[in-house]
Amino acid sequence: LEMILLVADMQELKAEIDAPAEGFIIESYMDSLKGPVATVIVEKGILKNKALIATDLALAKVKSLENFLGKPITEAYPSQPVIVLGFEKVPGVGEKFKSYSTIEEALAKLKKEEQKREINISVVDIDPNKKVLNIILKGDVFGSLEAIESVLKNLPQDKVNLRILKTEVGDINETDIKLADMSGAQIIGFRVKISPAVLQLLKNNTKKKVRIKTFDIIYELIQEVRYGMEKSLEPEITRKELGRVKSLIIFWGEKNRQIVGGKIIAGEMKKGLKLDVLRDEIKVGAGRIINLQRDKKDVEKLVKGDECGILFEGNIKIEKGDILSAYIEERKKGEL
Repeated sequence: LEMILLVADMQELKAEIDAPAEGFIIESYMDSLKGPVATVIVEKGILKNKALIATDLALAKVKSLENFLGKPITEAYPSQPVIVLGFEKVPGVGEKFKSYSTIEEALAKLKKEEQKREINISVVDIDPNKKVLNIILKGDVFGSLEAIESVLKNLPQDKVNLRILKTEVGDINETDIKLADMSGAQIIGFRVKISPAVLQLLKNNTKKKVRIKTFDIIYELIQEVRYGMEKSLEPEITRKELGRVKSLIIFWGEKNRQIVGGKIIAGEMKKGLKLDVLRDEIKVGAGRIINLQRDKKDVEKLVKGDECGILFEGNIKIEKGDILSAYIEERKKGEL
């Protein structure tokens, strides 16, 4: 800092004091009592109380100025951080502001900038063949929202598209509920509250199935969105073979049931397991073990080398020499 001041003195660097006040927003949020609040840095000119300023999308007639200690001041000079009250809506972090002499000039600037902006919908690699998770992001300050949105965009998008329909500072309101209801979106809040009107609306209209979750820790918020993306995926089903029986004799059969005598040639057999019927190593049918016997006694489990009787139920007539492959299906939740 001393070196910067030294160079500024040697080169006689000076800010323009007589020019209209200009600067940029370094933080902004919605205060439940004060309304939109912005912290700005003045780059040029003098920002005074009751000045008329505008950013790309927000207009303000300055109601009050506060220094970094929160004490009221009447004017702010270049390089000075200052808290500004009086914006009609929360300005975006990084937006530049400029002071104007008339409301018409400020509105003309605003209208011109609005034409350049698009609706705030963040879409990552949209593919019609992929699942899509729609979310609405609400936060206490723009800085937090920018950080959260940046992390969310880095979540894997190979299997599920994440679409952020709306990013906004302030408490969760009725407009958010309507958008979420129409789009099937989840509402994710960071350090914000749910307005009483929203709670009453959801209480009165039980048909509105809108999922709302609020967080105070960014990590937990990110994990919730990730979980929502994984939940939309179909679970992966894997087949695990447990054992094989070679059929040696067919005792009895009617409709879709048979009693088969055989020998366990691999693994184990359990009552209730699913079976694939293999003939010359080609699957020709499927079914399950209704009952398992050894020496005409019911048993729950037999292992390799044991001879057994199986009450089979399935869509195929088993023949002598067929191999019965017993297996289980394991469901694994989808992962990004």
